[in-house]
Amino acid sequence: MTNQDEPIVDVENAFSKTELFIEENKKSLTLIVLTIIALVGGYFAWKYWYVAGQEVEAQKEMFTAESYFEKDSLDKAINGDGEFLGFVDIADKYSITASGNLAQYYLGISYLRKGAYEKAIEHLTKFDSDDQIIAPIAIGAIGDAHHELGQAEEAATYYLKAAEKNTNNFTTPVYLQKAGLAYEEMKNYTDALKVYKRIKTDFLETTEGRSIDKYIARAEALIK
Repeated sequence: MTNQDEPIVDVENAFSKTELFIEENKKSLTLIVLTIIALVGGYFAWKYWYVAGQEVEAQKEMFTAESYFEKDSLDKAINGDGEFLGFVDIADKYSITASGNLAQYYLGISYLRKGAYEKAIEHLTKFDSDDQIIAPIAIGAIGDAHHELGQAEEAATYYLKAAEKNTNNFTTPVYLQKAGLAYEEMKNYTDALKVYKRIKTDFLETTEGRSIDKYIARAEALIK
């Protein structure tokens, strides 16, 4: 028996209404479906054809620019040699590619080496990466640029960000130590001692860890 409290669903009538709706809106629904197909197809065409083609071109240009960078021919690395593009043009022309993004990193490091610290900060800030080594180095380089500009507080902030970006035995203790030295410049010996002690606790077997006792002793002496 049917429970009188349960609503009776007229399945046949519901299907009829659905069919009627589809029939009355056939043109609109077809247009919507075709639009979705076009958008999805356009996205994949853009991603796997246009962007992929741009990436291939960018990599060819990057090869020469990187060669100049490795030879410390920074002006040619930045601006090109008249035949091949430099990092400035690669970052601009191929901004949607991974190589264009990497060009921002190289620009930042190049300007840092040349002493153009504000430009270094500008380009390193535009670089985006989750690489376990390059990402913290890029953030730490922003700290180096601030430090060279006499901005110890900003430097310490970026050094700590670099230390925490991807915790590892290679970059983390380096930037913790740099943060400690920046704190010492600000006469903030308490925070300097904290980061030094963290190196001793968590990274004792690293190069920084093996020499950290003298930094700890100095910070403790300065606090007293």
